[in-house]
Amino acid sequence: MLEFFFTRGLRALATLLLIVTITFVVLRLSGDPAINILGLDASDEAIREFRRSWGLDQSIWVQYVRYLQAVIEGNLGRSMLDGRSAVDAVIERLPATLSIMVPGFVLQLVVGIPAGILSALRRNTWLDRLVMTSSVVCFTMPGFVFALLLVMVFAVTLHWLPSGGAGTLAHLVLPVLTMGFFGAATLARFTRSAVVDVLGQPHIRAATLRGIPRRRIVLLHVVPNAALPVVTIIGLMLGGLVAGAVITESVFSWPGIGRLLVTSVASRDLAVVQTILLMVGTAMVLANFCVDLAYGFLDPRLRHGQGNSANKG
Repeated sequence: MLEFFFTRGLRALATLLLIVTITFVVLRLSGDPAINILGLDASDEAIREFRRSWGLDQSIWVQYVRYLQAVIEGNLGRSMLDGRSAVDAVIERLPATLSIMVPGFVLQLVVGIPAGILSALRRNTWLDRLVMTSSVVCFTMPGFVFALLLVMVFAVTLHWLPSGGAGTLAHLVLPVLTMGFFGAATLARFTRSAVVDVLGQPHIRAATLRGIPRRRIVLLHVVPNAALPVVTIIGLMLGGLVAGAVITESVFSWPGIGRLLVTSVASRDLAVVQTILLMVGTAMVLANFCVDLAYGFLDPRLRHGQGNSANKG
């Protein structure tokens, strides 16, 4: 058990270090913050002073070492636009993002998993074809197109909901639907595939021949055995929620972290971008760590390493 946690912990730290390193290097090579913030009309003296005051006149290696030291000390830097703490700037937008991410994720689970199970249990019926067709359409459609389609139908044509902004519950509906149904399509497809695989197993057929009620077979045998691949997809989707938030918040003018990331990248506000990506990376690492824990709970052989030894044999 200790080896299980230790291995996952080291992997998580290595992943975070990789995220920090790639983000730091790419941001420094993608543009000059001094020119983006001060403008093209700024004097050479003003640009040199800006670079000196923010440590941008040092080599990338020196900047990187100083940044790592600051991160270890809990200092993620200050915004180059207004001078306030980058953490404060991100936390200020966090409630708005969570207000659409959490309901959207719950909607993905509530719609996607039951739809996938019902589709698998009713294979080759009209219900199966309806679920899979809807899933494929939503899965292949770009997120911004789906969001704009909702705006055209519910805001422009029917005038039921506002097309953007924030402040009321009505403003939440379209962003939540965008994030919820877009992810539910992916979850439904993988859930159906996992359940169909389990239904074809010999022990399921044997249980059916013994006369065990179908509902009991599904709840006690099919769903638990199909849970492992579904849990993997859920873990990946948790990380994808952030990417979905960037698109959703941009389309609906939602004042969250996703929109802040877009504006900060455009202005090369390095500390804010690095803070957002570090928080996103931490969230994804924690999600994957929770998936590993769920794997160990659902299949103790993985926790004790028996699965690997079996594969070697």
